[in-house]
Amino acid sequence: MPVQKTSKIFIAGHRGMVGSAIVRRLQSAGYGHLLTRTRQEVDLLDQRTTFDFLQAEKPDYIFIAAARVGGIHANNTYRADFIYQNLTIQNNLIHGALKAGINDLCFLGSSCIYPRECHQPIKEDYLLTGPLEPTNEPYAIAKIAGIKLCESCNRQYGTRFVSVMPTNLYGPNDNYDLANSHVLPALIRKAHEARLRNDPEYVVWGTGTPKREFLYVDDMADACVFLMENNIHDGLYNVGTGTDVTIRELAETVMEVIGFEGKIVFDSSKPDGTPRKLLDVSRMKQLGWQANTSMRDGIAQAYASYLATLN
Repeated sequence: MPVQKTSKIFIAGHRGMVGSAIVRRLQSAGYGHLLTRTRQEVDLLDQRTTFDFLQAEKPDYIFIAAARVGGIHANNTYRADFIYQNLTIQNNLIHGALKAGINDLCFLGSSCIYPRECHQPIKEDYLLTGPLEPTNEPYAIAKIAGIKLCESCNRQYGTRFVSVMPTNLYGPNDNYDLANSHVLPALIRKAHEARLRNDPEYVVWGTGTPKREFLYVDDMADACVFLMENNIHDGLYNVGTGTDVTIRELAETVMEVIGFEGKIVFDSSKPDGTPRKLLDVSRMKQLGWQANTSMRDGIAQAYASYLATLN
């Protein structure tokens, strides 16, 4: 049964970047019965608490945006935490939904699930065709397990669990901690602080040569709601823009948006990560969806949201 405006929709991880964007998108579309819980109210790492919550509330649809996330440094440093916490959260929610008779959910993963040396652009069918990027392997393995759990539930129990794999996301409520953030928020903060100090340069990790695709988080939320509203209830879908830039080009665009007039210095002692990671988004396009926020506009909006956090 298609989701109605009166349906009860649970957004797990509603305070995070992706979860809060999904809440904004649902509210703007007129969905009036959104279910949210803080970690203090429902600890998704606790199986019994999660199962009891889902059994009591029985939402009509679940968006699983709750996860332990971070950039290269965080993924590589807290490897055990990343695999354990992500496996536990998603297992509790997916199996809890199954036990509670909830048949519809959207599981959110990451494009890091695909092999490090992957043909470009990356099709969904390339999953499990080669070794993963070592720096984020634990996180990727957890997300792959979530995809396979959704697929297996659909096949064995007839559920309607769909999996969505976004490219690199950015936007409001991003993490700007320099030790644990992803590349784009880190660049925004570095360039902003360098401009305030009138520094002659700002340092960017790696060589600047890897290519990355970036998606404004509100576009990601729109894709998730699109799948829900169009009753797409099985399979794996890449979500991105279908275009990529080098880290150097990204850093230069950030400089222009923020107004930093110094130069970029690349610290090649820091890891580059995967050489290139561009998603094939033709499956979503065939359904009738595509991203509509340009990188420059998205970075400007992300920067405005970052400045708001400083006030």
